[in-house]
Amino acid sequence: MEISLPVTLAVLGAALLHAGWNALLKSSIDKELDTVAISVGAGMVGVAVAAWLPLPAEASWPWLAASAAVHILYFAFLAGAYRWGELSYVYPVMRGGGPMVVGATSAFILEEVLRSNEWLGVLLICGGILAFASGTHDRRATLFALANAVVIGAYTLIDAEGARASLAPVSYTLWFFVANAVVMVAMGLVRRGREVPRYFRRYWLRAAIGGACSVASYAIALWAMTRAPVALVAVLRETSVIFAAVIGAVLLKEKMTRRRLVATGAVLAGLIVLRL
Repeated sequence: MEISLPVTLAVLGAALLHAGWNALLKSSIDKELDTVAISVGAGMVGVAVAAWLPLPAEASWPWLAASAAVHILYFAFLAGAYRWGELSYVYPVMRGGGPMVVGATSAFILEEVLRSNEWLGVLLICGGILAFASGTHDRRATLFALANAVVIGAYTLIDAEGARASLAPVSYTLWFFVANAVVMVAMGLVRRGREVPRYFRRYWLRAAIGGACSVASYAIALWAMTRAPVALVAVLRETSVIFAAVIGAVLLKEKMTRRRLVATGAVLAGLIVLRL
């Protein structure tokens, strides 16, 4: 199975959406409450759209439950990483490490073996992504980001299997976000109580925008995983670090260093190799 140009372009669009909602989260005044609010926004989008679509096949439901459970760790580590580190540092560490986990294990778990040029492309892109994470940073940010890289690799493999078993990857994605919202709200109420609904009422539009971007980004990625090797889709999606670096430099006033410009070149070279 190869990755076509339309699928490639769709996944790059998903990467832009992913960087967008992460920038929203990074710029928030309270990372933990904003994480819950965006999860609620995504769940509301999921309910609104899923009602018009067929349910995913029953064979995918255990994968759906497993993914929702693993995403608890994802959002917890995400909030911690953004609390202690810059977007342009922790985002590349998280997003670059995840595809390496997928690439290293997909041959054994999904029985997908990449060709030599595809491996070269994956290594160039992942290397470029990780090279964005330059400079000296808080150790806590690094630990949260590295832990989340492992989590990202795990849920990518889980959801790839779930989306393929569902026979309806978009519906699978929507119901995942509904389930995830329920879990995140429950955790938020335990930890922060009445602050959760107060925060959502104040920032509901922000939560809705972030949630919509999150749902659209992941739905595109899971759809692509039913039409191309999971490792290639995973690594293409993580080119979102380029978009995140630009957003961080322009909107959040973070530095765009020479190293990050070279890293961008490596990512672009990897994209070209994947299309050879």
